[in-house]
Amino acid sequence: MDEKRHIAIFTTASLPWMTGTAVNPLLRACYLSRDGERKVTLVVPWLSLKDQKLVYPNNFTFSSPTEQEAYLRHWLEERTGFKSNFSIHFYPGKFAVDKRSILAVGDISEIIPDDDADVAILEEPEHLTWFHHGKRWKTKFRLVIGIIHTNYLEYVKREKNGKVRAFLLKYLNSWVVGIYCHKVIRLSAATQDYPNSTICNVHGVNPKFLEIGKKTIQRQQSGNQAFTKGAYYIGKMVWNKGYKELLELLRDHQKELVELEVDLYGSGEDSQQIQQAAEKLELVVRVHPGCDHADPLFYDYKVFLNPSTTDVVCTTTAEALAMGKIVVCANHPSNDFFKQFPNCRTYDDSKEFVKVTLKALADEPAQLTNAQRHELSWEAATNRFLRIAELDQALKKTSSKSPSKNFMSTSLDPLKKLDNASAYVHFLASGFETSRRMFGAIPGSLQPDEEQRKELGLVTPAENKITREIPIVP
Repeated sequence: MDEKRHIAIFTTASLPWMTGTAVNPLLRACYLSRDGERKVTLVVPWLSLKDQKLVYPNNFTFSSPTEQEAYLRHWLEERTGFKSNFSIHFYPGKFAVDKRSILAVGDISEIIPDDDADVAILEEPEHLTWFHHGKRWKTKFRLVIGIIHTNYLEYVKREKNGKVRAFLLKYLNSWVVGIYCHKVIRLSAATQDYPNSTICNVHGVNPKFLEIGKKTIQRQQSGNQAFTKGAYYIGKMVWNKGYKELLELLRDHQKELVELEVDLYGSGEDSQQIQQAAEKLELVVRVHPGCDHADPLFYDYKVFLNPSTTDVVCTTTAEALAMGKIVVCANHPSNDFFKQFPNCRTYDDSKEFVKVTLKALADEPAQLTNAQRHELSWEAATNRFLRIAELDQALKKTSSKSPSKNFMSTSLDPLKKLDNASAYVHFLASGFETSRRMFGAIPGSLQPDEEQRKELGLVTPAENKITREIPIVP
């Protein structure tokens, strides 16, 4: 291994699916590699054509990983203004319709050769390890950092038998994250707590939004009217993404908000139901298809309404602040990072929502200072990550250890033996189709199918070598 840190970033989604785990890890890879001090590899899921049609918007599909990589790099360069200097690898994934999520197929840690296995960043570590069967991440990599993106418990609570399912999921998440991660970063206190975790927003804003914000300031300083439109919201059009809360607030306070007009932008499984609910209101609520938040049609809006409490750190809220808009959002842990900005207006209840919204529509947004813009940037987010991750310090502690090729260590440390035994139980449970199905895995996801192997150029094994080489518990 050379002197540079080798950082492999594994994530659960990829563009053109405009979700946080597609956008933020892509930008993290870009900015971690920008100064050339680290070798960075981004590992994203590859979906076969039938799943691409289910996931990617506007019938957007790719015939090969090479074609999708070209799309990712073009999207990135268009927004950052510079060529990125990191590698992109793909792992086989399948879309779980019931979970509305992409799940990994096979042992995705194998995407990184053992000789290059240094630091792994698991974006959504619980999601990536629920059904992991193969090499233990802590054994293969010298340092494994999990970044908690999603408030899974809040989503599950809203489903049938939600409280029971959330209770079980909480312990499953703690189990797998503890088994596979050395260090855990929670983007906000909105996520479940994990032992030895740190709360820090290590996400930044696409620089394109900061440029839009600068132009807004120029219009304000020139005396021109910077905002000609009122309120809007943008997000994936599913009830759990804030639409339920927003439409209920508007319904319950139609008389107080009689002159309010709201535009909703998004695409998703609940689009038709949300459209129907909006049409029942006496207020003017227009529903539009999903659109890039950086599109010029959003420039003239003054107020971004986001009552969502399922987010951990909402990307679109950060984007709206960067563009110089006033954001009206719930007084919720997911919004704690945003409270430092003068244009962030929070409310505690529905009556206060009305008061804050009307005042926001009447006010002129404050102009962001250079320091505030920097705090929203990916440069600042990358510095926060490097400080919290303590890569050099953590790796010095393990530098004397030679990477083990065995699944388990023979350490005499009782806590380590317990941790190893726990990992072994997960290894066994995740290795059988019946137990995998019982916990919600996609059928046939222990190994990539023939189509995925062909598309990704993977070697077809004669048999499952990992299952044959079952390790012995120390």
